[in-house]
Amino acid sequence: MKNFNELDLHPVMMTSLAQMNYHTPTPVQAQAIPPALDGRDILGSAQTGTGKTAAFAIPLIEKLLRNPRGTALVLTPTRELGKQIMEIMHQLLGRKSPIKTAFIIGGESMGKQYAQLKQQPRLIVGTPGRINDHLQRGSMKLHDTDFLVLDETDRMLDMGFTVQIDRILHYMPKKRQTLLFSATLPPNILKLSEKYLNNAVRVAVGSTTTPLKAIRQETMHLDGSEKYDALVNQLNARSGSIIIFVKTKYGTEKLAKKLNRENHDAEAIHGDLKQSRRERVISGLRNKKYRILVATDVVARGLDIPHIAHVINYDLPQVAEDYIHRIGRTARAGAEGASLSLVTPQDRDKWYAISVLMDPSLKGKPGAAPSKGASSKNGGRHKRRFAAGNKFRPRKNSRRKAAG
Repeated sequence: MKNFNELDLHPVMMTSLAQMNYHTPTPVQAQAIPPALDGRDILGSAQTGTGKTAAFAIPLIEKLLRNPRGTALVLTPTRELGKQIMEIMHQLLGRKSPIKTAFIIGGESMGKQYAQLKQQPRLIVGTPGRINDHLQRGSMKLHDTDFLVLDETDRMLDMGFTVQIDRILHYMPKKRQTLLFSATLPPNILKLSEKYLNNAVRVAVGSTTTPLKAIRQETMHLDGSEKYDALVNQLNARSGSIIIFVKTKYGTEKLAKKLNRENHDAEAIHGDLKQSRRERVISGLRNKKYRILVATDVVARGLDIPHIAHVINYDLPQVAEDYIHRIGRTARAGAEGASLSLVTPQDRDKWYAISVLMDPSLKGKPGAAPSKGASSKNGGRHKRRFAAGNKFRPRKNSRRKAAG
């Protein structure tokens, strides 16, 4: 498939795609959309920023436009990702569409959601926990939901949604079309796919453990006491919007306040913020009202803001795979981007896991992680650059004493 005109899509869909400037499909769209339009189940893996949402949104909306009966459900791990999915769905449906939708997520008014569900929506996008709440209360019915999308499935399982997903699927007809997308395909995902997918078409685009080639990766090995000064130096040296990832909710607030005192426009976002506040923060970044977002991993997946120029890992992620998702917040929609990781001696094990994830040949090699004593003044001496797509080579062990 070289362009969307080859697919004989509904006129409403073609108009919407033209308005969205969707002309040439991305690789994941080219592989997934034709079999999905034929009614096949899909097991897909693709890096973030590859156009995955449209790969399932287009066949889903096409089915709703072509068939007066049947409903569709999209399950997503987070509210932020769910909102972005719903925005794309609404664009594809077009203005004044008779097809009703419902956005069913935690943290929002049950009353508002009851009102949406009473309108008998044909498209529901939501998070597993709140979907289960409505199913148990009897306010949602899925007996005619014959199209299911599981998006960011690995993330949903990491967040403990396995039982809830099983319960939701129990309410759905066994005869349905299921599209499962996941950034990685560990054994638990494959087991889930065997249980719920029927003769699925396998769609894989690029490596799920290698960052996009458009991301220039940098590392800075330094002592923990040097991190903040090194961060400020990097913020001063870089232009464009920046996401800084830290480990804790408290850490986001503390770092954002500290940066604001030094005249850096920064906002914090984490899981304890009310949904309305989270939306205002993301909207502010999207509209360039401030330059720096300090975040926990709550936004590591799903946040799609094309003008993010840099991602800085102030704290390394607890799970190696989240490194890929974090830095994937830059280099969106064909743009180039850069990432920087501040690595302290205490991060030795985490950095080793990230290194091996991106280059399995490093496993067990003595030089695959920084030595415990490695550090440098302002991080400058051990700053390294390497292009994604090249073999990742962590710095060799150093016997140099840790600074002060």
